Amino acid sequence: MSTAIEFENISKQYRLGLVSTGTLSHDLNRFWQTKILHKEDPYLKVGEVNDRTNKGKSDYVWALKDINFKVEEGDVVGIIGRNGAGKSTLLKLLSRVTAPTTGTIRARGRIASLLEVGTGFHPEMTGRENIYMNGAIMGMSRAEITRKLDEIVDFSGCERYLDTPVKRYSSGMTVRLGFAIAAHLEPEILVVDEVLAVGDAEFQKKAIGKMQDVSRGEGRTVLFVSHNMGAVKNLCRRGIVLNQGQVAFDGSVEKAVEFYTSTHSKSNIFEKIICDTNHLNPAKDAQFLSVKFEKNSNDFATSENINFIFNVYAHKAIEKCRINLTIFSTDGTPIGSVSNTESFFIEKNEKKTIRLSLQESGLAMGAYDVSFSIGTGNYQTCQTDFDIISKILSFQITRPSLANNISVSQWNNGWGKIMFNSKTEVLE
Repeated sequence: MSTAIEFENISKQYRLGLVSTGTLSHDLNRFWQTKILHKEDPYLKVGEVNDRTNKGKSDYVWALKDINFKVEEGDVVGIIGRNGAGKSTLLKLLSRVTAPTTGTIRARGRIASLLEVGTGFHPEMTGRENIYMNGAIMGMSRAEITRKLDEIVDFSGCERYLDTPVKRYSSGMTVRLGFAIAAHLEPEILVVDEVLAVGDAEFQKKAIGKMQDVSRGEGRTVLFVSHNMGAVKNLCRRGIVLNQGQVAFDGSVEKAVEFYTSTHSKSNIFEKIICDTNHLNPAKDAQFLSVKFEKNSNDFATSENINFIFNVYAHKAIEKCRINLTIFSTDGTPIGSVSNTESFFIEKNEKKTIRLSLQESGLAMGAYDVSFSIGTGNYQTCQTDFDIISKILSFQITRPSLANNISVSQWNNGWGKIMFNSKTEVLE
């Protein structure tokens, strides 16, 4: 299988707050050193990693630094990382929106890019005109575009607005049309950067299905950037994790997601004071004031009880107040819930400290998030009054001990997220 894309020593440097190097003297100095004296660019020797959380000491940052990897034809690669890690910059370099500071990018075949909502669209032109314009940019003939036109319009679901200027489209309609063009005009390389998050659930499902068809059925190469780990795992076979402009991990998509979520979800926060912005559903009856792990640690074993301590407050007397919890994997998939049947009484304007114990969770090794709710109500009649705090704490299962002192040194993600305890008996 031949190589479709190759990134060789790719770096991209930016000067913060200013265009180019910022001053005429800097530009002249760069020209003199590189073009006249044939020396190295002096500004490549300065600069810091792109850590957006710290001010730093230099005006120069490396959005990407020494990126090296290859993508084979027909491969589907997920590019994941935190905001500011360099994902979009990498795809912009590949799409030739901007040029690398150092290094070389080699790509074989036509590239269709969907980097932002409305990328490549002229707002004054109609949807139909933009289809032909985008196809021409990718090197398609008018006859080829006409042959694909009905499929593009049908997939986008924008037929009624096809002859309306794109400036009157909603962001979701723009994404629909843009993706339909990029996916149907037969590019050898399809580049998609987080735009599917703008579309509705039905369109996201169609788009992921189309990308699977393009890659597996037609053997085309796809680079996919998303913060939706479920979509990345569903679509991609390989994952690359970027961190501060550098490749932190390159391997199977399952291991890449596990690396990313475990690295960026680990937290030493054992207690969380609940502020107003944490309440998804501010309740009239009761609310959380704080929540913490009882043992002041968020590392647990599979067979260990996970105890939560809550400080709660009641706005009115509640005879049967309940606390519930839901556990999520770090890609956002719900793992399971506890609906506490043990209610408690709380007086009006009273504060109480409550312990909730999750008995021998049976969770496999990995990182998890927890959401909580408190209140009273009846879900069957939709009469609910729960204060909800979403994914407020995180914890890790690091010691997968089982019953009878049997342990598992490694856990395969394909086995699931729960390690069941069982008992085997010889009956005859």
